[in-house]
Amino acid sequence: MSFRIGVLVSGEGSNLQALIDTVHGRGGMEIVCVGSNNPDARALARAEAAGIETGRFPAGSYGSREERDAVLASWLGERRVELVVLAGFMEVLGPAYIRRFRGHTVNVHPSLLPAFPGVHAIDQALAQGVRLMGVTVHFVDEGVDSGPIIAQEAFDPVTYSRDIAAVERRVHEIEHRLLPRVVRLIAAGRVRIDPENPRSVIVDEDGVGDD
Repeated sequence: MSFRIGVLVSGEGSNLQALIDTVHGRGGMEIVCVGSNNPDARALARAEAAGIETGRFPAGSYGSREERDAVLASWLGERRVELVVLAGFMEVLGPAYIRRFRGHTVNVHPSLLPAFPGVHAIDQALAQGVRLMGVTVHFVDEGVDSGPIIAQEAFDPVTYSRDIAAVERRVHEIEHRLLPRVVRLIAAGRVRIDPENPRSVIVDEDGVGDD
């Protein structure tokens, strides 16, 4: 039986493509559906090209964001999704969703959290002149990029002359490697919340390599 993954997206979908290329149909893992709050997201075309079911859930089509989140959670649940990956999903999911998928949703964020949560993280970091930037993959909770951290990778932005386009390319390179690695670890049962500290994540990386 495959480990069933759902992915939520809003835009281009480069992280989704990385998951399709390195996770989907490999090692007993399957991306069974891709949902978006943006009906025109290019990521949906990427999913459809890979033969993956898609769904469109713009908040404006529902009476409230809470109603939309409940419908989205039900759609994922009906497809027996075991892990939801937010791969550039540009909305905060509310309690109706979190109640259903707490501990089963991860997000990738372009900063070393808890620094620079929310939107424009790369611009904020460059404006602050930080000496290290990076990428974080974390569990999702009710806050904005505030859930327990699973994995991080840092780099020195000075190497890239603080040119935002170059920095963004480096961030994407890390995201496209780090996010699939975390998904593989979770699918293998190698990631769990520390029972003695709910803010801490225990990760066993032995035997789970990069693709």
